[in-house]
Amino acid sequence: MRLDDSRESDNVEDRRGGGGGGLPVGGIGVGTVVLALVAMYFGIDPRVVLNQASHVSAPPPSVEQHRPPANDAETKFVRKVLAETEDTWQQLFRQAGKQYEDPKLVLFSGATRTACGTGQAAMGPFYCPADHKVYIDLGFYQELKTRFRAPGDFAQAYVIAHEVGHHVQNLLGVSAKVQAARERAGEREANALSVRLELQADCLAGVWAKNADTARHILDEGDVDEALRAATAIGDDTLQKQAKGYAVPDSFTHGSSEQRVRWFKRGMASGQVKDCNTFQAKSL
Repeated sequence: MRLDDSRESDNVEDRRGGGGGGLPVGGIGVGTVVLALVAMYFGIDPRVVLNQASHVSAPPPSVEQHRPPANDAETKFVRKVLAETEDTWQQLFRQAGKQYEDPKLVLFSGATRTACGTGQAAMGPFYCPADHKVYIDLGFYQELKTRFRAPGDFAQAYVIAHEVGHHVQNLLGVSAKVQAARERAGEREANALSVRLELQADCLAGVWAKNADTARHILDEGDVDEALRAATAIGDDTLQKQAKGYAVPDSFTHGSSEQRVRWFKRGMASGQVKDCNTFQAKSL
């Protein structure tokens, strides 16, 4: 990626080494965390558990140390990618007659408090709709490179763009509607709704990439292939086959590798949010 001329976002909160492993008092607590981790291993998005729990109660204000983010290359890269998402989505929202609210991105190590419960690095990057924050332990990028065999700076940027896509869904009211529908649905239908939500976030990541590159020429040759490798590596079918030797489509919550690639490419091709309506699509 060509980010040398990109600005750095001020919306990054660094909690690494700040004692973020404590559980919230009067908040969600350890039961929710255990359920979320168990859910992850059975092919269920842990955010579903955390999001549902967030409707019960939110933790008190955090007492973690919130320091200015470090100036190492990896942190600067995150700040630049987040700034690119801010500039792009602000413009797209303005064009639609809406106002975009920048999310915060929280860097943490191990565990941290969120308005959706205690977030764990084992969950991977996630977005909490209750506090409008993206959470990431940068150790995930090493996992992306080694375990998932999806190296490259644009693969890393895709991860952030996908989570910011969830923030866009939250601002547009999509997340709340899906959550309400999931609560009324059976398990199979609820999983299918989660898949559509996740694939839309993949498509929105593609919309961001297309518009950011058109405006500021940030992509190098091969960057898109990096994102496609990442999308392939974290498809539900691929992950389940690695973990259990077989895939169970009814338990998918993010979509297959092929679906994730297809919807990212769709957003990248058109650059328009209207082409990311996975909920109206007859075939994913």
